[in-house]
Amino acid sequence: MPIYWAFLTYMLLRPGEENHEYWFMFSGIDKVLHLGIFAALGFCFMAAFPKIRFYYFIQIILIYAFLTEILQNEMGLGRSMEALDIVADMIGCLMGYYIYKALIKRFF
Repeated sequence: MPIYWAFLTYMLLRPGEENHEYWFMFSGIDKVLHLGIFAALGFCFMAAFPKIRFYYFIQIILIYAFLTEILQNEMGLGRSMEALDIVADMIGCLMGYYIYKALIKRFF
């Protein structure tokens, strides 16, 4: 969990690079990536702290999402703050939360 969180923070805050066009890229791919990485974060967070209340879970993840977006904007490294990134982050962490809960309910 701490290693993934550190890696995620690095990837979210590293300097922006010019995007090259690849066959798999489409408009909005960054939102899909935000959704996926925060789904993994939500799942890992629940696996590390299975007894945490949903209220605290959502607060911690929301603060982290806002903090990374604000830092992207303030660091001036070619990244910008986008409200839709925060929405994608929250949807992703909720997906991770509910996937974890479904797997626990089904297999344990």
